[in-house]
Amino acid sequence: MDNIKVGIIGTGFSAASHIEALRRIPFVEVAAVCGSNADKGRVFAESMGVPVSYGSAAELIADPDIQAVHNCTPNALHYELNKMVLLAGKHLMSEKPLALNSEQSAELAEIAGKVGVVSGVSFNYRHFPMVCQTKELLESGGGRNVSLVYGGYLQDWLSLKTDYSWRLDEEKNGISRAIADIGSHWCDTIQYVLGKKITKVFADLKTVHPIRKKPRTTMNTFGSSDHADREDVKVGTEDYGSVLIHLEDGVQGVFTVSQVSSGRKNRLFYEIVADGATYAWDQEKPNDLWVGRRDRANEQLVRDPGLLDPKAAALAHYPGGHQEGWPDGLKNLCIDFYTAVQNKQHEPTFASMDDGHRIMRLIEAIMESHRTEKWVHI
Repeated sequence: MDNIKVGIIGTGFSAASHIEALRRIPFVEVAAVCGSNADKGRVFAESMGVPVSYGSAAELIADPDIQAVHNCTPNALHYELNKMVLLAGKHLMSEKPLALNSEQSAELAEIAGKVGVVSGVSFNYRHFPMVCQTKELLESGGGRNVSLVYGGYLQDWLSLKTDYSWRLDEEKNGISRAIADIGSHWCDTIQYVLGKKITKVFADLKTVHPIRKKPRTTMNTFGSSDHADREDVKVGTEDYGSVLIHLEDGVQGVFTVSQVSSGRKNRLFYEIVADGATYAWDQEKPNDLWVGRRDRANEQLVRDPGLLDPKAAALAHYPGGHQEGWPDGLKNLCIDFYTAVQNKQHEPTFASMDDGHRIMRLIEAIMESHRTEKWVHI
């Protein structure tokens, strides 16, 4: 069978990460990339060893050899490009959020349901072995009567006034930043693990640095700008947020997101309280799952395919003690996606366009709750 040929739209951190993940899948070939102009696309293609580059997304999407497209562009371009890919009849993996508002995401979900291609959203934390193991333990009886869930997603890459990237520009990123960019990951992960939807939210958000020192030259996400020439700019999107949540079946909880927590690099974590046990996982220690007990010793489960439930073991590609992490979760997402492209009978676990649309509605509900200082139903 011929390889599935993939095109990547974008030239930043996300695009490079997707290319690296795809190259670890034997039946997938990264055939082309495109940038915001021809020179940028060419330089990126040469740096990544991709044979073909384009200066526009329309050219890449029109390439008859390209069967699937990964949209790794800034948020403001997601809706337009996702719609183009779907209407061109090509498989689509979109970075999150799916769009800038729920009207756009609803349209994309509707189109995806009609065009007969495989489409999904890159919520990659679903695809860590120990996240899957949590889900399996809960579903097999270890999670009777889940009552509470709490956790968050903490980073520090915007902790200084001199930290800046396109994600601070509302025209490119949207009206929400910390909630949309990392809070969406936490919400998708916890809904997936529990198999329950968030139904109601109460939010409190904060912009820690309302004035930032923007470099006069463009900076990539996570890039350093220590010696750049700067100008003062106002920032309206949130650096921090805490959100009370209600889920289906009476489960309650809270999560905190921050992009200004010094020393926290990429800490997505959760604790799930059920009858007789608490389950805790931390992305910065991804190979461990802590199980807390009251009446006997606590347990520390390790990522060893010989010790995990079958679905979780399938996501662990190396023996115990051979540590796997963030790039492997993204690889697992891509394996799941392209197995669905190859085999219509495959039952995927990646986030669908409907899931992406619901997350968009959730983001809007959180923003409304902060504005009104009230509970908001989804």
